[in-house]
Amino acid sequence: MRIGELSRATGVAVPTIKYYVREGLLPAGRLTSPNQASYDESHVRRLRLIRGLMDVGGLSVSAVREVLAAVDSPGESVHKVLGAAQLAITPPPTATPDGMEEARGKVAELIRRRGWRVEPENPAVEALAVALATFRGIGHGEFEEIVDDYADACERVAAADLEWVGRNAEVDGLVESVVVGTVLGDAVLMAMRRLAHVEASARRYEQGEGSGGPGQG
Repeated sequence: MRIGELSRATGVAVPTIKYYVREGLLPAGRLTSPNQASYDESHVRRLRLIRGLMDVGGLSVSAVREVLAAVDSPGESVHKVLGAAQLAITPPPTATPDGMEEARGKVAELIRRRGWRVEPENPAVEALAVALATFRGIGHGEFEEIVDDYADACERVAAADLEWVGRNAEVDGLVESVVVGTVLGDAVLMAMRRLAHVEASARRYEQGEGSGGPGQG
């Protein structure tokens, strides 16, 4: 197909497609003449992946480039690809609330207690410490009492994620599934957590009164 057909098939404007090619996100089409290139279904799939990472996953162009590099890395183990995807989508925290040293200790203790094989430099470690320090700083340090409940839930989610990834027997598809599941799975988890909040609130607090929260019926 020509670039105009690729644009119509994906809903991505022609100038944007050309920009993705220049930025190395999308492979160039096969030249059929000095001014014409041909594209195929692999370009359609890659464009939809790029838009999903940006529109749903909220990634920047530079982050998408890193994620796609992981997708395209031949011979890498699934574990390493997952790590690369996480590094790309987890920016280092910029906040430095008071109490960070104590919060870092709490996170390190949690990781040891759970037996998680996580490198200390993983940006999610610092992000969790920032969150715990912020809770404490605004007078809600007792949140730390339920971090193991969160860890239990997250272990089940992670197991479900990897179970889904493992259903794809093809190596290329397996790698892509790891990356897509990491990025888009965050969006699914956030939305489902909001829905579960509504149900839990109704179950716990609604006693014959009308709906009180957004989306409650």
